[in-house]
Amino acid sequence: MECTVSWTGNAGTDSSMGFVAETGSGHVLVMDGAPDAGKPQNGGRNLAPRPMETVLAGTGGCTAYDVVLILKRGRHQVERCSVKLTSERAETDPKVFTKIHMHFTVAGKGIPPAAVERAIALSHETYCSASIMLGKMADITTSFDLVEV
Repeated sequence: MECTVSWTGNAGTDSSMGFVAETGSGHVLVMDGAPDAGKPQNGGRNLAPRPMETVLAGTGGCTAYDVVLILKRGRHQVERCSVKLTSERAETDPKVFTKIHMHFTVAGKGIPPAAVERAIALSHETYCSASIMLGKMADITTSFDLVEV
């Protein structure tokens, strides 16, 4: 896996803190910093997600992917799945994630709650490399709602 991240600013004319990542699969992701009123040269223009937001979003995508795949392999009729991540970060540098809570909402027909609970556990214990990696630094908790459709 590879990724190239390039600063979109120019020291001579634009000192904003925007970046574009081009992934190995050929996709593009734009990131930006928060505006810094005290030091505009250190801030972004608020045009895209922050880099740490993309880490959190990627982790959510990784685990949701696992949960849907595990449920589908179990021949459960999954129609929708979302995960809302909330987090806390350390107050001092490096401002790592210290707590992450993932709340899944799974919708489908006749899915037993135990199957959803198992899929989430398998993702976090075995398959989701992003949450397993972040779990070495942050306390990760999960919960879920199951919606019958």
